[in-house]
Amino acid sequence: MRNGHALKIFLCFSIQKLYNDKKNSYLRFEGLKSDKEEPLIHNSATKSIMKYAEYIKKVDITSLWSGRKHIVWTLRPDVNVLSGRNGEGKSTILNKLVHYLHEAPQTGELQHITRQGVRIDFHPQSADSVRYDLIRSFDRQIVQSEALSKITDQKLWTELDWQLYLLQRRYLDYQVNVGNRMIALLTKGSPEARQEAEEAAKIKTRFQDMIDDLFAETGKTIDRQSNELQFQQYDETLSPYVLSSGEKQILLILLTALTEDRRPYVFFMDEPEASLHFEWQKQLISLVRELNPRAQIILTTHSPAVIMDGWQDAVTEVSDITLNGHKH
Repeated sequence: MRNGHALKIFLCFSIQKLYNDKKNSYLRFEGLKSDKEEPLIHNSATKSIMKYAEYIKKVDITSLWSGRKHIVWTLRPDVNVLSGRNGEGKSTILNKLVHYLHEAPQTGELQHITRQGVRIDFHPQSADSVRYDLIRSFDRQIVQSEALSKITDQKLWTELDWQLYLLQRRYLDYQVNVGNRMIALLTKGSPEARQEAEEAAKIKTRFQDMIDDLFAETGKTIDRQSNELQFQQYDETLSPYVLSSGEKQILLILLTALTEDRRPYVFFMDEPEASLHFEWQKQLISLVRELNPRAQIILTTHSPAVIMDGWQDAVTEVSDITLNGHKH
């Protein structure tokens, strides 16, 4: 019991430190608008309890290429890999789905209607909200990188840098939320609650182990004493912004999956294999699924390696879901 009390005191201290870190991080964002909005939708107008969709069940797009093509796609609840030739419409389909979700009313209510030629059916049908994440893989240089660096106190040169910077906030939130849950569980005092608290702590540790294993050949490890993301390499401290493009990419994907906190999410990825080593491509889907088994993955790819770890049955060819449309 003494050990349990000491652990609770330690967690309270750690959470207060995380809270202070999070406040400092938020201060850097005042007046700074991002085009990547928080996908967790909350109905603040009615204060009602939202019923979140577990996954997308079916997609119907009549507006592809000005109505010349009609897409009807029934999705799996776990993994969906969209494949096809260049110019066949993979990214366009993904963009239309994300745009449909992004344009949901500010109240967060899902309207089960066709909007701009797109209709999405969710499971369960009674769901009125959805959580989703989107990762794009193109590591282009930011035009206003100097201006951003002045605002953020960080050297941000590429789009991956910017996405990682935004994700730092969510990572701090995630750690606070997990810590609060652990305290609540430990306060119950039962062996079952203690075991559940230990399981909650293991997920973050598993994420750290994943990254250390992936980066092992370059000698980089996550600094586990820091609440913010930083790395150690041969006694030198590194920020995530000095990593290679492939390292930033895999870090961004896995950290996003971690901070989804094992809740139902639709996780969109547009050609995530870009810059990734062949072996990392093979492991990608399985690693994401391990961190959040409740995420529905919807990704586009040109790489056979992405499906080589047992996901061949999850592949859908664009041609197989395309019906002949008509020009309006």
